[in-house]
Amino acid sequence: MSKADILSELSNLTTAELIEIQARLDELVGEVWLDGGELTGDDQAALDAALAEYQKNPGAGSSWEEAEARIRAKLRP
Repeated sequence: MSKADILSELSNLTTAELIEIQARLDELVGEVWLDGGELTGDDQAALDAALAEYQKNPGAGSSWEEAEARIRAKLRP
């Protein structure tokens, strides 16, 4: 099966199957950043902007528990 075949079949998979594939890819990569862990200028600017926004209004966001609950709810089949 070619890479193109694999990529075209991804949209036919269930959420659980995609999570399984992601876990296997993470194992294969060895949890090493594919880009060497370096932030791009755009990435750094986005993080700086988010931090500045948080510092202006720290109560505006969600707690980790709230965010995690939303994510887990979306992942349930």
